[in-house]
Amino acid sequence: MSLHTHEADLFERSRGRLEAIAYRLLGSAGDAEDAVQDTYLRWHAADRERIETPQAWLTKVLTNLCLNQLNSARARRETYVGQWLPEPVLDGDRILGPADTLEQRESVSMAMLTLMERLSPNERVVYVLREAFGYSHREIAEILDVTESNCQQIYRRARLHLAAERSRAEIDAVAARKIVEEFLAAALSGDTEPLIRLLADDAVSVADGGGKVTARKTPVIGAMEIAKYLRGMFRPSDSKRALAGGSPAFHAAVVNGGPAVLVEVGEQVIGVICLDATPGGVAAVHIQVNPDKLQRITRQWAAAGPHRPPAEKW
Repeated sequence: MSLHTHEADLFERSRGRLEAIAYRLLGSAGDAEDAVQDTYLRWHAADRERIETPQAWLTKVLTNLCLNQLNSARARRETYVGQWLPEPVLDGDRILGPADTLEQRESVSMAMLTLMERLSPNERVVYVLREAFGYSHREIAEILDVTESNCQQIYRRARLHLAAERSRAEIDAVAARKIVEEFLAAALSGDTEPLIRLLADDAVSVADGGGKVTARKTPVIGAMEIAKYLRGMFRPSDSKRALAGGSPAFHAAVVNGGPAVLVEVGEQVIGVICLDATPGGVAAVHIQVNPDKLQRITRQWAAAGPHRPPAEKW
């Protein structure tokens, strides 16, 4: 069935919200856009005159597509090489969605997207729709085809799973740059002590190379161990420059709402290091070097230029 202009316009007005929901559910901007496009195809093929509430219909279709993706992703993660981390997104990208409340901003932080991997697919859907988009339990129950009381129980379980490790520090762009500059100065100093002072005692570092770029396959735990790991990683050498394809420039950026080091060679982003800053220090260091997950942020970074000079350069 061909779309009338008002039906096409209705979908386009919904696209940003659908993309934001899908990104929070899947942790991948590319997969989120694919899910939204599949939703559009189903909207195009549907008997739209019989759809009483288009927005609810679109959300339900998208959610079911994401649930299918989440269920199949669990199987794929078992064969994924090394650690899996979400796709980083530069601040200002539409796919991050609403950022009016602390809950909305927190739900796209790298720390929270990583934590939500521990939730069951249904828990993740309920948590995202309730916390970030303000859906009522009745509305979510209709989307998931469960009872309202069951939805409330799922929500409580999700909050319980996440509560112990949630960090609610608010970081603005100026503070983010200061954190990154301090982190880079410490990492490039060749000494572990400055890094240890910046890190929380029980900090965790996770790297994702996807089997395509060399990256540590197990988490590094504890300030001392992370400091030694980062000291080695940031130590300049000709072999590292050759592997990177040139001398990397280290930029301070705001990624997924938090401070991040953006590593650039030429016009290509080859790494993003997200820092989970808390009052007790940097609690997590998420290192994304999988090139498949850096294509979008490379385009974003190029489009956002010209940039301030790099904070540091080898």
